[in-house]
Amino acid sequence: MSIPDLERDTPVASSPASKVSAPPRSFRPLILRLHFYAGILVAPFLVIAAVSGGLYALAPSVEQLVYRDYLHVDSTGPDLPMSEQVRAAQQVRPDLTVAAVRPAIEAGDTTQVMFTDPTLGESERRAVFVDPVTAESVGELVVYGSSGALPMRTWISQLHRHLHLGEPGRIYSELAASWLWVIALGGVYLWVQRYRTTRARNADAARLWTLDRSSRGRNRTLGWHGVVGIWIAVGLVFLSATGLTWSRYAGENVGELRSALSWTTPKIDKKLDSAPAAGAAASGGHDGHGAGHTPASDPGILDRNVGELDTVLEVARRGGVTGAVEATVPADAGTAFTVTQTREPWQFSTDAIAVDGATGAVTDVSRFGDWPLAAKLTSWGIALHMGLLFGLLNQLVLAALAVALLAVIVRGYLLWWRRRPTRGTTRAVGRPPVRGSWRRIHPAAAVAGAACVVLVGWFVPLLGVSLLAFLLVDVAIGALARTRAG
Repeated sequence: MSIPDLERDTPVASSPASKVSAPPRSFRPLILRLHFYAGILVAPFLVIAAVSGGLYALAPSVEQLVYRDYLHVDSTGPDLPMSEQVRAAQQVRPDLTVAAVRPAIEAGDTTQVMFTDPTLGESERRAVFVDPVTAESVGELVVYGSSGALPMRTWISQLHRHLHLGEPGRIYSELAASWLWVIALGGVYLWVQRYRTTRARNADAARLWTLDRSSRGRNRTLGWHGVVGIWIAVGLVFLSATGLTWSRYAGENVGELRSALSWTTPKIDKKLDSAPAAGAAASGGHDGHGAGHTPASDPGILDRNVGELDTVLEVARRGGVTGAVEATVPADAGTAFTVTQTREPWQFSTDAIAVDGATGAVTDVSRFGDWPLAAKLTSWGIALHMGLLFGLLNQLVLAALAVALLAVIVRGYLLWWRRRPTRGTTRAVGRPPVRGSWRRIHPAAAVAGAACVVLVGWFVPLLGVSLLAFLLVDVAIGALARTRAG
């Protein structure tokens, strides 16, 4: 829920009558004022996040249509050995180093051979798409991250993440994620309090989950704002929490907390015991966002490793790592192959296995079932946030959530506009809720609340800094108003 939940009975001036209207020792006036300012000032960021996020939610399915000629072929027959498919891709890009391969999942799918390309950005690789039956290339594209996003989805992802402004642009998305849960929970509190008050006055008028279709004008707008907001509140809190795990500042704190509690995702050991003690190149691999760059390697060793791919994939299948997988191709003699299950719809586990290509021996295994519960929840949450966990159903729900959030924001701004005075003043917009609301809170509750705010503000820095800025501006406005009144 976002934007102010401005009710008709909310006081708009600091007159004696308005002071009596608020219940004593209540958090409601304070939360209402916070909801108002946060909604007005943060909503533009939420609009951008909702529009770009809704587009990104549908992107996995849309890219299947946009890039169909790269992803699917009409050839029929048995697949050629994986080593032959990779060597065919190498002929297309002999200037690059093979990093990984994603074998065709089903008949009619293409194999993706990934190359490291120093001209690309972080987590980007160049993929050559190969017909597994004929070993002919059908084209090449840049893919991003561990999800293998193609250019269209990558462009939308970067728009959603940082507005194509790089690291400075990430402030917008972290600010939106930091405030989204605050606005949503504050809106739920205000709507429930209004429901309880209204029910006490008139049982027929009390509606928490459904719209009162007999209402008109501003009350109907308020009803839409509150009912839709309370229906989507859980989804908004989820998007906020999972979004913060990717953020710059709060994300670092989340990572440190997970490390301290041993909730991190287990890493598979790719180092071979027979690795050369000196002079060997460091192993390449994937960072937290996707692919890393492979170091310089001996072309002879790399060619030998490519020839061992079929054996490695067979060992992985026998080890239970099946379905859609990505196999890394080590660039040196001291690193094992890794075969990892990729995120696919209705795929709830991502096992990984490390294999010595020279001997076919399994050197390490990472089973999703052995992960800490927090690591599992994080993996599922990320896949759900990206629209991958439940396929098209997941994507449609996320898109609907984005549309609902936009509707709530628009209704909130309408409430603000319709609350404006129409005569006797030059004000063009509605007044904020009454000042001094913190005085209605019990001192012990105020101290406890302030301590919680400081703790949350430290853990979610952009929330804390922006909240402090809100308070300073509010104090300045109050001081200016008192000076003018004097």
